[in-house]
Amino acid sequence: MNIEQKHIKVKDIFKGFKDSGEDGVVGYNGQLDIRPPYQREFVYEDVLKKSVIRTVLKGFPLNIMYWVKTIEKDGKERYEVLDGQQRTLSLMEFLQNNFSINIDGEKLPQNYSGLSKEQKEKIDDYELLIYICDGKEDEKLEWFRTVNIAGEELTDQELRNSAYTGEWLYDAKKKFSKTGCVASKMGDKYISGVAIRQEILEKTIKGIALYQGVKCEKGDDIISHYMANHRNDKDAEELWQYYQDVIHWIEKVFNEKAYKKEMKGLDWFELYRKFSKNTYNANDVEVVVNALMADEEVENKKGIFEYVLDKDNPFAEQKLYKREFSAQDKRIAYENQKGICPICKKHFKIEEMEADHIKPYSQGGPTKLENLQMLCRDCNRQKSDKN
Repeated sequence: MNIEQKHIKVKDIFKGFKDSGEDGVVGYNGQLDIRPPYQREFVYEDVLKKSVIRTVLKGFPLNIMYWVKTIEKDGKERYEVLDGQQRTLSLMEFLQNNFSINIDGEKLPQNYSGLSKEQKEKIDDYELLIYICDGKEDEKLEWFRTVNIAGEELTDQELRNSAYTGEWLYDAKKKFSKTGCVASKMGDKYISGVAIRQEILEKTIKGIALYQGVKCEKGDDIISHYMANHRNDKDAEELWQYYQDVIHWIEKVFNEKAYKKEMKGLDWFELYRKFSKNTYNANDVEVVVNALMADEEVENKKGIFEYVLDKDNPFAEQKLYKREFSAQDKRIAYENQKGICPICKKHFKIEEMEADHIKPYSQGGPTKLENLQMLCRDCNRQKSDKN
């Protein structure tokens, strides 16, 4: 991986500066994506914006900024800001006269146009220290995680987006990463997440990667593997078709009369992977869903939908009940045991112990006091590893 250090003047970055909102912010004669399309927009408080300008006017150093080289089909060299977005935007907006500051005790605030020639030159000719990274995707991603330590940190998916740029990602962002994007409109009743934070995109990529059985080493990031495999595709149509298939499948199995607000936020991508090849009668599903929603004994209403999909499983009924024991039940079990872990026979404080299903929850064990034992952390971990 190549990391190049450059000193670039503010006035050079301001050349060709254009702010198109969620469609991106560019500068440096169009070569620099200051905020790439549909990346979340951090907003500096006015006091921080003004602090950046005062720092520059005094000739003090700003923190290092990080750019990454991106791939363009026309072969032109382009960059994205990885770290330093708000400092860069503060400078650009000041040069556009978008805000004013008080300088050296002056009572009246000044915008850029109101500065003296000398003050303007201090800003224009101020050199930003920038590290530019170019290399293999996995190398860049690891480097990004290392340097992502200042300001408001990027999410995992934002870091991946910085590493796997190209036409595929640009098309995917159009569909999954813009406020009011087609993916949000289509799946809003079912899929939770903020599009501009890349949450819907991340969930969808993970879903299709698992559905297709993308091969990767244990512990590797399956999302990164999928993105690496497709980064040179001309579009993200496969991903979009998969997303539509998931939503249409949900609507086919659970008709309008079976729809409930509790459906939103379930892991529909995993449910699609596990159950989409099964056959369901939508009218029968509707009857079961409505009956269970009205049943006061059903503690976990969100579990109804997986129960319906997996009802031939003898343990599926567990989805209808809570998995976590109440604090009261934990205290009762602890007192009944006199603080003794039944496996290692040692005494512990209650905060040193964990609730455990005697008959495992996965095997139909109920979340009831009679199926509760308090184990020390070590014994509970060992028991979980065996189950």
